[in-house]
Amino acid sequence: MKISVLVLALLSSSIALADTQGRVLPDPAKACDAFKSHQLCFETPQDGVARAEYSSKPFYAIILKTAERCSIPEAERVQTQALFPASKVFSVRFDCDDPEELIRYTNVNDKFGFLAVYAGATLAEAKKRLAEVNATKRFSGANIRKMQAVMVMP
Repeated sequence: MKISVLVLALLSSSIALADTQGRVLPDPAKACDAFKSHQLCFETPQDGVARAEYSSKPFYAIILKTAERCSIPEAERVQTQALFPASKVFSVRFDCDDPEELIRYTNVNDKFGFLAVYAGATLAEAKKRLAEVNATKRFSGANIRKMQAVMVMP
């Protein structure tokens, strides 16, 4: 009896967790109020429940460039965004110079910074975007990464 209660509790918590992941909003033409221009935005809960962090649904990105932490300037991100007008180009600035920076990304080495472009919800979409990136001949070593954006609450 105790085991079935434990299993039911675990299943319930995983269902609740799945329901708390926000949909990614990758259109660079649509500003997201709670996000900065270099961040990939996603839907956040509006239920008033306090959370330590909140994650987007998993998505694919193309890592265009890896560099020293905090070294990719916003001007470079903006120039790169012009190459991909339909998909958000984003960079990581978590733990850099802004104490209000609340977005980090999973499945990356936190010792480095990166510049990436949103590549879709599926691997097939990501492969298509990687082909587009490679066609520019500007980003040697570009690679597909499955990740999530995470908003860390202060």
